Amino acid sequence: MSRAKPLILVALSALIVVAGVLISAEQTPPRILAPPGSARVGIYLTSHALRVSEIVEAFLAARAEDKLDALVINVKNMHGEVTYASAVPLARQIGASTGRVDFALLLPELHRRGFYVIARQVVFFDPALARHLGLEEDWIPADHPTARSYNLALAEEVASLGFDEIQFDYIRYADGGELVPAYADRYEAIEGFLAEAHDRLSDRIALSADLFGRVLWPWNERLIDPIGQSLEGICPHLDFVSPMLYPSHYVEPTYQENPFAVVSDALLGATERVSARFRPFLQAFDMKLPENMTLETYILEQIRAARETGADGYLFWHPACDYTALYNVL
Repeated sequence: MSRAKPLILVALSALIVVAGVLISAEQTPPRILAPPGSARVGIYLTSHALRVSEIVEAFLAARAEDKLDALVINVKNMHGEVTYASAVPLARQIGASTGRVDFALLLPELHRRGFYVIARQVVFFDPALARHLGLEEDWIPADHPTARSYNLALAEEVASLGFDEIQFDYIRYADGGELVPAYADRYEAIEGFLAEAHDRLSDRIALSADLFGRVLWPWNERLIDPIGQSLEGICPHLDFVSPMLYPSHYVEPTYQENPFAVVSDALLGATERVSARFRPFLQAFDMKLPENMTLETYILEQIRAARETGADGYLFWHPACDYTALYNVL
């Protein structure tokens, strides 16, 4: 394919070409697993993954077998790249607009197949914008007016593309520092951004955000975390909350050895604090697996915990988008 053309989907008569895979447009789409916005089961995909035929074939097959019904696709990644051809002037000025994905072609086909499609937008970690602003760090403060206006402009553009939901990631400050009550301005900046996003977008598209898993623990109520994420402050502005509950990221041996307990304890604690629709990110990669567990068992334990604690569906993360073990489980 020519680089000047959309690289994900090209309509050719009655056929759709998806990363080299020919799919008949006459196929009957599989049934929807759940009503829109409810109990979705999904996976995360980079824009590059959408160009790998094996990955595309696998998630299409999983959808046809009713194993999943949601996709989280990067629209702005942690390199600061905007994965589609953006018309936002600043995205073009700083060279962030890649045109890698033509969502005008991709989204209708994914919707036809019954997918609920979520746009993942990395917000305040943005090397491209940081360089443009002359900052030494890749993190941009959440109260920076250019970063806020830029990300809101991109979100409004994404809402016009046909996605079902925008999921904000890196909606925080950099980790590090002491756990002390000295970050009121950070909490205010994060919540203010989400409040403005809600005001501008909530009548057009569902909104969600990825949170550190530790935000669900009781000590978060004390507002002492340097990342500036407060469960009580963030939830009112969102339709869904996606805590990243990866057991491998916990230092406590009890949790490293018990993926069920990580997910269960976090979600039970969170539901005691706020009324929200939790749709967690679960771990589908094999980092720090207990010696007595396969990756399939590890995934199953997380799913069991999410179901038993009343999660509104769940999403899965694999940095290389290899969901072979997950598909075996589902």
